[in-house]
Amino acid sequence: QVQLVESGGGLVQAGGSLRLSCAASGRTFSSYIMGWFRQAPGKGREFVAEIYWSGGSTTYADSVKGRFTISRDKTKNTMDLQMNSLKPEDTAVYFCAARNYPATYNYWGQGTQVTVSS
Repeated sequence: QVQLVESGGGLVQAGGSLRLSCAASGRTFSSYIMGWFRQAPGKGREFVAEIYWSGGSTTYADSVKGRFTISRDKTKNTMDLQMNSLKPEDTAVYFCAARNYPATYNYWGQGTQVTVSS
């Protein structure tokens, strides 16, 4: 069973930075795609970024492109999201997720709160 545990959320002022981390366990992830999603109050879950565990190819939502960077460390089984130039609209609960290509995302972490004050 895949387990995903996020860490690194918190409160930051607009323009600041935060780094989220996701610790993955329970499986060999060579064929997996790992991603970050977020959900703001009163809104649906939104795709943020994803990375192919094996090759490292990445995809970003337009709203975070150029500000956020997704990465993974295959030796530690961790995935990070470096968030720079944060805006109040980035405030949300951020979730780590995993899928075994070509399936849809079916493994989720518990989420970590990110709050950006103006």
